[in-house]
Amino acid sequence: MEKLQLVDYFLGAILVWLVVLSVYFIKVLRSWNKLTRSGKDLNLQGILENIIGNQQSINKKVDILGEEIKRLQGESKNYFQKHALIRFNPFEDTGGDQSFIVALMTGVNNGFVISSLHSRNGTRVYAKQIAGAKASGNELSKEEKEVVEKAAKSRGEPIDKN
Repeated sequence: MEKLQLVDYFLGAILVWLVVLSVYFIKVLRSWNKLTRSGKDLNLQGILENIIGNQQSINKKVDILGEEIKRLQGESKNYFQKHALIRFNPFEDTGGDQSFIVALMTGVNNGFVISSLHSRNGTRVYAKQIAGAKASGNELSKEEKEVVEKAAKSRGEPIDKN
């Protein structure tokens, strides 16, 4: 009777081992089918060479895209990326902040400042060139310096629509 129980345990262990091996074999078989589905040749070496070739092609494309990104980043320094706007009242005889100064600058802080001064007699508009976040040729007023500094510190955030 004891020998029969020992044989039962042994057969049960073998059955569990057989189930584990079967599950593992099915997983390996599925992986093999996935691997060989795209290839006509069931030669493992050919399939792996195909995968390595595809990987090398992808790496070349990634390198090309990296170079293109660097080129575009360099070019983008020449586009207007920074801006600032200040509204103010330069004269005591007018009401409201109807005058303004706007600065548009590139990534390397070159650009221009446009000042619009509104008075009862009319509106005057001035433009001054900026190079390296400093006036190029003409002196900047206190407000113009303020808007240039504000634009230089900005990182090209979108303008508020409020």
